[in-house]
Amino acid sequence: MNRKKNWLFCEVFIALTIVLFYCNNLKAQSVTIPNSDTRVITTGVPFLLIASDARAASLGDMGVATSVDTYSQQWNPSKYAFSETKSGFGISYTPYLSKLVNDIFLANITYFNRINERSSFAASFKYFSLGEIELREDEFDLGIIEKPNELTLDISYALRLSDQFSMSVALRYLRSDLKIQALDPNAKSASSFGVDIAGYYQSEEVAYNEFNGRWRGGFALQNIGPKLKYDDAGRENFIPTTLRLGGGFDFIFDFYNKLSLTAEVAKLLIPTPPVYGTEYNYTDANGNGIYDPENGTDTTDTDSLGQILNSNVILDGQDPNVGFVQGIFQSFNDAPGGFSEELDEFTWALSAEYLYQDSFALRAGYFNENETKGARKFFSLGAGFKYSSVDIDMSYLFSASKVQSPLENTLRFSLSFNIGEGEYLEY
Repeated sequence: MNRKKNWLFCEVFIALTIVLFYCNNLKAQSVTIPNSDTRVITTGVPFLLIASDARAASLGDMGVATSVDTYSQQWNPSKYAFSETKSGFGISYTPYLSKLVNDIFLANITYFNRINERSSFAASFKYFSLGEIELREDEFDLGIIEKPNELTLDISYALRLSDQFSMSVALRYLRSDLKIQALDPNAKSASSFGVDIAGYYQSEEVAYNEFNGRWRGGFALQNIGPKLKYDDAGRENFIPTTLRLGGGFDFIFDFYNKLSLTAEVAKLLIPTPPVYGTEYNYTDANGNGIYDPENGTDTTDTDSLGQILNSNVILDGQDPNVGFVQGIFQSFNDAPGGFSEELDEFTWALSAEYLYQDSFALRAGYFNENETKGARKFFSLGAGFKYSSVDIDMSYLFSASKVQSPLENTLRFSLSFNIGEGEYLEY
């Protein structure tokens, strides 16, 4: 392939990447903004942070402490140990950037099986298609069609440690195939693996004055694993290691009516981009030196401030080029803005779900992310219908931010099949 075609590929690919991940504030490559208070934490394979099932999407992208369903694998697999259904199978489909294209989507297939009273296992496959990219050298070129994509394959095991508490471990394989083989024969997909550790608490039903109630709580450490790397000379990208904490309460008014309220917070366990800048060797009005020349590299380049000692140096914060284990611990205290900025890196969500006779559900949720960390803010609505052993869920999203969501005004669907329903009785 000639140089012109390579440049064409670069332009198309860069444009596509910017549209996809800037819109969702989840970029595949790390960037820094010198002397700015906006420091968005970025990762590879950011599609893992998108709610792939309609129920979780309608509840404000949460699921670590909600009641068990077929798609608990993405949020908290330990919930499967509380399933009253023996096993289940689910399929979900989420259009992405549907206002611009019709071939970018996120699909998910999940299966779980409660082995016995104490344990269960589950497996899922998630596929994110970035659509078709047609590369042409000129108007006479027949063109080359490429289909970049990303996927994950995972399996989990949950064990009930007591009547009210269970824990789970999940192992996940990740692959990101964004290279174009037609232009680079040596191109290869990037791959990694991740481990999830999660726990879930669900109390017995408690009788209050006007209603019965049940408490729920959960936590999850997700995607603990090595960085992604596309080639030997390329930049390494953290996978989206995430901490999730949540709690909720079920208002059980009678046999037919139940209202569930849930809250969740989450944080990416990824180093915060530091403040980069340039060191200069100059003196103030009193002749006092500002920077020590011995701490920089002397050059012959000068400007009105004096001699440049070092460019692209970290002026505030910590070096983000660390291993993934160190990055997890560093993520709690490396924000240039101190403790207040660390708090800004938490997202939070609230949700409500009304269930009538276990056959019809109305849902609503709100998700919030700080303005300086991505500014994702949206309301979500949804509904669920159950007929025999089949569940149908749908959701709709309304953006509440100046940054438009790529999922805004998109209707999402999930379909679940319950096998052996009612085989286990929990209450």
